[in-house]
Amino acid sequence: MKKTALCILLILFIASIIDISAQEALKSVEEEYYDLLSLQGLVERPTLGYRTLSDSVWVIDDETEHPWKENILETTFTLFESENPGSNIFLDGIKQSLKLRIYGPEWYNSYNSKIPYGQNDGALWQGVGYNTSFTTGIRLEGFGFEATFKPQITWSQNKDYDHLPGINGFEESYYDRIDIVQRYGDSSYLTYSWGDSEIRYTWHTLTMGFGTQSPWLGRAWLNPMLGSNNADPYPKFDVGIRKTPVIIPGIDWYAGDIEARMWLGKLTQSDYFTSARNDDRMLVAGSLSLSPSFINGLTVGFNRIFMTYWDWNNLAYVGRLFTTSHKNGTGSGNDEDQKVALYADWSFPSVGFEVYGEYGFDDFAAYKIPDIFHTGIYSIGVKQVFPVTDAMYGILNAEWNSSEISSDFYFQWPYGGYYAHGFVGQGYTNNGQIIGAGTGFYGNSQKLSYTLYYPKGSTSFNIHRYCNNNNHILNKAVYGSVNGSSAGDVQAIGKYWAKYQTVLDFGIKTTYFFKKNVSVTAGADFLDVYMWKYDLDTGLYAFSADISVKYTF
Repeated sequence: MKKTALCILLILFIASIIDISAQEALKSVEEEYYDLLSLQGLVERPTLGYRTLSDSVWVIDDETEHPWKENILETTFTLFESENPGSNIFLDGIKQSLKLRIYGPEWYNSYNSKIPYGQNDGALWQGVGYNTSFTTGIRLEGFGFEATFKPQITWSQNKDYDHLPGINGFEESYYDRIDIVQRYGDSSYLTYSWGDSEIRYTWHTLTMGFGTQSPWLGRAWLNPMLGSNNADPYPKFDVGIRKTPVIIPGIDWYAGDIEARMWLGKLTQSDYFTSARNDDRMLVAGSLSLSPSFINGLTVGFNRIFMTYWDWNNLAYVGRLFTTSHKNGTGSGNDEDQKVALYADWSFPSVGFEVYGEYGFDDFAAYKIPDIFHTGIYSIGVKQVFPVTDAMYGILNAEWNSSEISSDFYFQWPYGGYYAHGFVGQGYTNNGQIIGAGTGFYGNSQKLSYTLYYPKGSTSFNIHRYCNNNNHILNKAVYGSVNGSSAGDVQAIGKYWAKYQTVLDFGIKTTYFFKKNVSVTAGADFLDVYMWKYDLDTGLYAFSADISVKYTF
């Protein structure tokens, strides 16, 4: 009887300290699942257009019925709760409690047969051969402060493969106007990353923090333009307001939600790139998103970044986020690289449908507004939920991205692309990988995916066609007719016709909960590569397989 009573008391104690809110890593299985629930109107999205691990806090009512209700997606333990919370101006805006969250552990493994393959995987380089990544961590939150420690350790076999000839004196370098790596050296590659670690303070919705959590910008599902977790995260300091309702004083009218963030980051180059300046880069960025109450489900946003070389004098670019003129009054300057992306998202939870689009252009300045397609790239996407049974739902995701050079560049100089720049030679990268769109960064990408969710997990099927770098071919035509080329020259240029390197990917992935808090995710992809190395005679077949194991406390 005594043992039974003790067990009952222990269960009641544990239940009393568990928080229902969930904080999920970007693009994780769990975050994708909560996004499905948001399209059904079962949960509210915690962010508008700027999200990191710390911002992605999902709250679901314990009474809400959903397919994974019996599975443990996250447990947050309340270690202390103030019985007499203060009510002064300083204490009123903070949570007067102490909470603990344990992340993972999660162990990821993949194997690529002939070419590197992988995206939105943080510091992990998924080269040819075996690749593995391990992450775990803790988060302590109390009295406005948040401390998160969630590092990532990765190892890649990094086998040699038949890639393009290197440039800039490095066999591993990929392109002469940007620091993108084809292979990280000629041996195995081990990295340690701080991952999603940071220290933060929040009062009401005003927040500031320092750490290495990668921001995902906009609502793109696969290829956001200016912010993803595709590359090794970079150190940054940010300040702003989290998703906040706007109430018009006097009439007490809810006008909608607003979200704003500014941050300063430091980008490093890989060991396989040289340029006129090999210094670290300073990233000054801002994000603003609005969701008006008078158009239900609509969110619009604006993201802008400036990238210069690391110099404390360049902190002046913080002011440039709010103007269209260069610091010397001449528009966009040669000592900077600036990019803009605008997005709109419209969701309809009553029917489980969402449509979104994003448009970006490089070196934005007021005088370029008449030619909005100059350096322009775009993305469009849709999501649709299909109820199958009361405990089974499917979701269809489709996204189209285009990052090819605009047609006016055929009359100008060879253009590296949206993520490259003549002065800031390393481009919009960190340690040799793109910070934004991971596929089709200089070409295009089309992905169609259907995922079926059921009580014990999920199964998804996808078809993905992408061309990483069509600009490699399109740049051959620059000046082709303007300079009065002869017929022979035109024929020489014509040999590049239809030589776009293209990958067709057919994949399947399954997540299965062997226990309520133990899940395994496994997938396989068959890759049909056309014109490998931009040659009609070098197509190849490849495959990729991956498996990860996760334990949730």
